[in-house]
Amino acid sequence: MAAAVNTPTPEIGTTNQTDDGYDKKCIFCKILKGEMGTELLHNDETVSCFRDIHAGAPHHYLVVPSKHVGNCKSLGKEHVPLVEQLVETGKEILQKNDVTDLNDVRFGFHWPPFCSVTHLHLHVLAPVSQMGFMSRLIYRLNSYWFVTADQLLQRLNSMS
Repeated sequence: MAAAVNTPTPEIGTTNQTDDGYDKKCIFCKILKGEMGTELLHNDETVSCFRDIHAGAPHHYLVVPSKHVGNCKSLGKEHVPLVEQLVETGKEILQKNDVTDLNDVRFGFHWPPFCSVTHLHLHVLAPVSQMGFMSRLIYRLNSYWFVTADQLLQRLNSMS
């Protein structure tokens, strides 16, 4: 007979996540709850959007699930519609801000452990042609630390 694994059970009320999908320690959850004074450019039951405080391009937005979802490494095939909705919302925000050349836009995610916030967030950057040296490095295509939305969707769709 195998030995039982003694896994500690958290005390009631000590978990960070609430029933409504809010993580009390997550900065993005706090933004979505209105606790940080950040302007929401889009906010519905599924996704929300706000400006990145460390803009890497003239237009740099973060599109996030309205309920706490872990980073892109924790996603499964069932998250494909969510990721697609993040991208569509990003495109809508760009259009509302008069960005019409979607060929000069980058949609992507930092790959763990290279993300500073564990709440899933899509970076929407435009125009890419106006990004500075450091931004080109931080949001670099085909790197270990940044994947495009298309690459993530391809990865999720290939899961069994």
